[in-house]
Amino acid sequence: MKQKKLIWGTTFLIAFIICMICGYKIISNLLNNDDDLSRYRKVVVTDTTLQGFVDNHNLNWKKLKKDNKDIYSWIYIPNTNVDYPVVQASADKPDDFYLNHNIHKQSEFAGSIYSEKHNAKDYSDPVTVLYGHNMNNGSMFKTLHNFEDPLFFRKNKYIYVYMPKRKLTFKVYSAYVYDDRHILNSFDFNKKKILKKYQKYTLNPESMTRNTRKVALNKDSKILTLSTCTSGAENTRYLVQGVLIANEQTN
Repeated sequence: MKQKKLIWGTTFLIAFIICMICGYKIISNLLNNDDDLSRYRKVVVTDTTLQGFVDNHNLNWKKLKKDNKDIYSWIYIPNTNVDYPVVQASADKPDDFYLNHNIHKQSEFAGSIYSEKHNAKDYSDPVTVLYGHNMNNGSMFKTLHNFEDPLFFRKNKYIYVYMPKRKLTFKVYSAYVYDDRHILNSFDFNKKKILKKYQKYTLNPESMTRNTRKVALNKDSKILTLSTCTSGAENTRYLVQGVLIANEQTN
């Protein structure tokens, strides 16, 4: 009898320890999925102003590329938590590889900010889509939902994308709830009529949750679409869209 109790007690203790370790790892991933991205910044003490930070972002591209060649750009939106590398899976990996892998290609629930192979890596397509999780701890694309607030939308107009020697500025013009269709599979943007119709929709989307501002779109416009989940609705996505207004060379 004592031996049985000892076996059960030992088994329970082992199971308890395993649960504690698993729980720690899950919580640790949720709290630390930003992955200490500050180490990818160069130390710059000459310009600490917000405009200076926006202009150059102090990124160390050599270190970024050394860690993962799939990193090809960086996205930053002031007054949100969006300040991340952008990746695209290599040819030997599925398109959604970074849905549940971090920028070191390690399995992680929070994933990364990523695009699919449908899109060129220089943001030259009529519509480029970046995906990110709606994390409860405020990381990844969670704070895109700030744009649901009309006041926040009105005050925060720009998305910045950095590449080696380039800085792209997109003006946010539309933010709304959309369905969960795959945009790049659903529309052939090489067809002018389809592109024009889609652009017209983004200017005045059929959504109860929408904020828009007037911009001019034409056949040469480059639209950046940021896509994340909505709370409590699996078949919808929250989109924030901006149009390219500046493509500048950086040092």
